[in-house]
Amino acid sequence: MPLTDMSLAQLRAFTPTVREPEDFDAFWRETLAEARTAADLAGAAAAARRTPADTPITELIVEDLTFPGWGAEPIKAWVARPTGREGERLPVVVEFNGYNGGRGVAGERVLWALAGYVHVFMDTRGQGSGWGTGGETPDPHGANAAVSGWMTRGILDPRQHYYRRVFTDAARLVDEVRTWDFIDPARVAVTGGSQGGGIAIAAAALSDDIWALMPDVAFLCAWEHGTDVAISDPYQELARYLSVHRDHTETVWNTAAYFDGVNFAKRITAPALFSVALMDTVVPPSTTFAGFNALASADKAIEVYPYNGHEGGQTFQWQKQAAFLANRRAGV
Repeated sequence: MPLTDMSLAQLRAFTPTVREPEDFDAFWRETLAEARTAADLAGAAAAARRTPADTPITELIVEDLTFPGWGAEPIKAWVARPTGREGERLPVVVEFNGYNGGRGVAGERVLWALAGYVHVFMDTRGQGSGWGTGGETPDPHGANAAVSGWMTRGILDPRQHYYRRVFTDAARLVDEVRTWDFIDPARVAVTGGSQGGGIAIAAAALSDDIWALMPDVAFLCAWEHGTDVAISDPYQELARYLSVHRDHTETVWNTAAYFDGVNFAKRITAPALFSVALMDTVVPPSTTFAGFNALASADKAIEVYPYNGHEGGQTFQWQKQAAFLANRRAGV
C-alpha cells in the first residue's frame, strides 16, 4: 500500500487555508449556553444518572451513564474505574468513538481503568450500526436532503448540522464528569480515534482547562481540503453531495467551517499528543497534520506511523498515551 498523501516534511509544514466564521466563538458560546439552559429547565427529568452495568466484570466498577447532551437529550456512555480507590480523586480519560461505531458492550474497553484512570466512553448519537457491538443513543432530528452518512446532515445551516449536536454532547459530558466526587476535575483528558479524535479536538476547545488532548488519526480537520484529496468516505460524502447540489458549494463550506478541527485547534492550549498514519486511505494524513499544526499548544507532539493505514498505532499508541499522561501526573 503506497503513501497516500504528501511527504512527511511537507506534512509537518502543511497549514491549509481554512475558512473561519467571524462568529465562530459566539456560535459555540451560545450553543453551549442553550444546552445548559435546556438541562436546567428540564430539571430532574434530564438529570444525569449512573447505574451499575450488567456485566460479568467484577474487578472494576463499571457503570451505565445517561447524561443530558444537546437539547437536554439523553446520551449514553460507559464509566469504568478501579475498585478499592474510595476516597481518592482519580484522573479521567473521556473517549469518543469512530465513525458509525457505538459505545458497544459494557466492559469492552478497560485499559484506562486498569491503568488507574476513570474511563468514560461516550456513545455517538445516531451512530453505532456500522461496525462493533452497537450503540443506544438516537438522534431524533431531521435535516436537509443528505447523502447517506453523517457529514451532510444539516449541511445547509450550521445551527442544524449533525456535528453541532455531537460536539455539544461531548462538551456536556466533560461538564458532567467534573461534578463527580471520585474524579480530579483538574485532570480531565480527552481522546478518540478518527471521528473520535475530531470530537476530542472540539471537546478540548469547548471545555475549560482540559488536562490533555490525545487524538489518533484525527478526522474532521480541514474539511474542504480533505474532500479534495480523500479517495473514500466519509469525506467523499461531501463530494457526492456537491456533485448533485452544484449550487450549494459556498453554503456547504461556510457551514463546515463551524465544525472544522483546524478552527478548534487554534483555540487549544492544553498539552497534546496526536498520532497519524501515512498510508491512511480514509483520513488523509494532511488533514490530521492540518489540525496538529494549527494547535496553539506549547506542549505538543505527533507520533507518525509510516506503514499503517487508518488503524494507526492501536495499542502501541495507547502505551505512548499512557506514558504521556503518567509524565504529566508526575509533573514532568
